[in-house]
Amino acid sequence: MQITFLGTGDAFGSGGRFNTCLHFRHADGVALIDCGASSMVAMQRAEIDRAEIDAIILSHLHGDHFGALPFFMLDAQFVARRSKPLVVAGPPGTRERVHQAMEVFFPGSTNIGWHFEFIVEEVAPRSPCDICGVNVEGYEVDHPSGALSYALRLGVEGKIVTYSGDTQWTDALVDASRDADLFICECHGFEHSVPYHLNHAELCAKRDKFSAKRMILTHMSDDMLDNLDSAAFETAHDGLRLDL
Repeated sequence: MQITFLGTGDAFGSGGRFNTCLHFRHADGVALIDCGASSMVAMQRAEIDRAEIDAIILSHLHGDHFGALPFFMLDAQFVARRSKPLVVAGPPGTRERVHQAMEVFFPGSTNIGWHFEFIVEEVAPRSPCDICGVNVEGYEVDHPSGALSYALRLGVEGKIVTYSGDTQWTDALVDASRDADLFICECHGFEHSVPYHLNHAELCAKRDKFSAKRMILTHMSDDMLDNLDSAAFETAHDGLRLDL
């Protein structure tokens, strides 16, 4: 399995980084984990073949995590000329929010004759399901988004990858990342606390609670980016590629 960090920034593009987007290539296909508003640019820059993507798996329904989806859909219809099905999976409420986003950005777009099958799967909390070859389990975290927000536990090729999504501290992160091969964790600030987000000082204080084999920080603000040299964990950057 290969993971490419297409976007590792916060909602505001701090440090010139793209919004959250992770590209998973595995034996059975390709998935995106989140698809933030700037993700189409990130994919173009990384020369990602969008037509290869089988599924887009969403942690929660904020624009910096799913805002590129309407553009991805229209690109698939009119540019990439996609023919194979696309699955979008996310927490309960995903179907309605995707419909609303399509209509806000491109009125009437939900009624066009799609050239490909578009399937929305809503993932119930702590109920593992298969999404195009990825075993997906959502753990509810503390981040208001108008619907449930999840940390995602992903099983691929015998490996476990956990992604925190956005959240302030909750013990659900301990459960979601238990014995994971890789824990990708948001870290908005260094010491400065922002509601409903984690910071480096807090993660250091809680690090003994985590049993993941490897931990990488992402979703970083300027405050965190200015202190990367002092980070106690690995940190991600746009374009980082890992083989697990």
